[in-house]
Amino acid sequence: MSPVLAGILQLLALIAALALAYRPLGDHMARVYSSDRHLRVEKWIYKGIGADPDTGMRWPAYLRGVLAFSAAGVLLLYLLQRLQGVLPGSLGFSSIDPDQAFNTAVSFVTNTNWQSYYGEQAMGHVVQTAGLAVQNFVSAAVGMAVAVALVRGFARTRNGDLGNFWADLVRGVVRILIPLSVVAAIVLVACGVIQNFSGIHEVGQFSGGSQQWNGGAVASQEAIKELGTNGGGYFNANSAHPFENPTPFSNLFEIFLLLVVPFSLTRTFGRMVGSLKQGYAILATMATIWVGFVALMMWTEFAHHGPAFDLAGGALEGKETRFGVGASSIFAVSTTLTSTGAVDSFHSSFTGLGGGITMLGMQFGEIAPGGTGSGLYGMLIMAIIAVFIAGLMVGRTPEYLGKKIGTREIKFAALYILITPALVLVLTAAAMALPTPGHSMTNTGAHGFSEILYAYTSAANNNGSAFAGLNADTQWFNTTLGVAMLLGRFLPMVFVLALAGSLAGQKPVPETAGTLRTDKPLFTGLLVGAILVITGLTYFPALALGPLAEGLAS
Repeated sequence: MSPVLAGILQLLALIAALALAYRPLGDHMARVYSSDRHLRVEKWIYKGIGADPDTGMRWPAYLRGVLAFSAAGVLLLYLLQRLQGVLPGSLGFSSIDPDQAFNTAVSFVTNTNWQSYYGEQAMGHVVQTAGLAVQNFVSAAVGMAVAVALVRGFARTRNGDLGNFWADLVRGVVRILIPLSVVAAIVLVACGVIQNFSGIHEVGQFSGGSQQWNGGAVASQEAIKELGTNGGGYFNANSAHPFENPTPFSNLFEIFLLLVVPFSLTRTFGRMVGSLKQGYAILATMATIWVGFVALMMWTEFAHHGPAFDLAGGALEGKETRFGVGASSIFAVSTTLTSTGAVDSFHSSFTGLGGGITMLGMQFGEIAPGGTGSGLYGMLIMAIIAVFIAGLMVGRTPEYLGKKIGTREIKFAALYILITPALVLVLTAAAMALPTPGHSMTNTGAHGFSEILYAYTSAANNNGSAFAGLNADTQWFNTTLGVAMLLGRFLPMVFVLALAGSLAGQKPVPETAGTLRTDKPLFTGLLVGAILVITGLTYFPALALGPLAEGLAS
């Protein structure tokens, strides 16, 4: 079987699996966030944290809950790393340096999971499980809670009540993420992913000598890493490591895990607003962009440029030979379009245009299908922008899902889409202008610029994947990337929740003959076009200096 055909068949199998999971999972999540019933274990949690799950929250109170909970998570994870040297199960590893501990704590709390360290050489079992794995669950649940709050803003009328943050957080973890992760971890263990708490072992090498490997609770962390679109990895090689991703089937299963919740949330959205067609329109937009990116990536990586590429069947540099070009292309596109950051290949070794595709996927705002929760609310913001553009073209006050998009709403949407590009471009310019950051670059010219641009794009969009070739374990990068992750995660949430509160306070507008139908293919096309134009105008000059220049020169 040719490598191209194998890649296409894997893509079709993945689409079929996602289609089978879409309805039951989407409906289940809608029931979870719409239910008035509390499970017994949830009541214990509410009592322990002193929260009343039945108290409705307006957007300022909901936001305070998000920020307070996340700040506590940063502090706790920072302390765990700083105290690692005296904790049991540290495997002899010393405490993490302050700047790296700050960067890592922010990274996992913001659902970014950027790692400027070697996982198997820095973190012991306690930090990995009680610190990093726990944040994988709760950071994903925070994103889902904010998305649900925005959906309620569309669904509710004249009360400003967005639900209860603590109830949404706990339900997301207890009823959705933990059950799915248990099943996924069992499948991964069956595939050969390790799950233990063993210490460090001396392992012989075929070429002579030896090296040290440690075990860990890898399968359980791998499951929530993908399901929560967290990224990161127990080992430095991430999902290219055989302990994390041993077989082609486990590779395809991990791609399924990182896509299934974000795609299924579109059905949850349709259920909660009372129109499944609206959910299908958002799903169609996400799927169009995702499939288009996969096709482009396969084309760039399978393109032959000489005898070596002909013999290898494509651009195999930096790709795990167990998976090949096709599977690596699907993984690379999926991980950068979902804010996951897990990798099964080195994006820096992709062709120039292939590397640009991974960057562009993040620069879209990772909305196709995007992160767990963040992809849905990011796409809904873009839908509001598209409706506003359509309203300008016909001279009519725009409406979306029965709510008017006025001056206040469009300001919040505009601020949302401006904050991340501002962080990426300003910090990239500063890193290129100052001498100290430049010493971390392995390459010069267009590829070296791409390393810096990719790093800040990944941090500000809360992706966490790296281009490789950049030494990010410096005070400059640990600090500035940490700031980019914090602002890139929580400033957009401020605008999303403020927008949700504004929408929830409105009364519904009756549909008329002049109302734009947002559940039709025409709107899907308009939305895709708006995303392409806005992202292109924002990032094209920077991309032209990096991956486009490199790709056109090759």
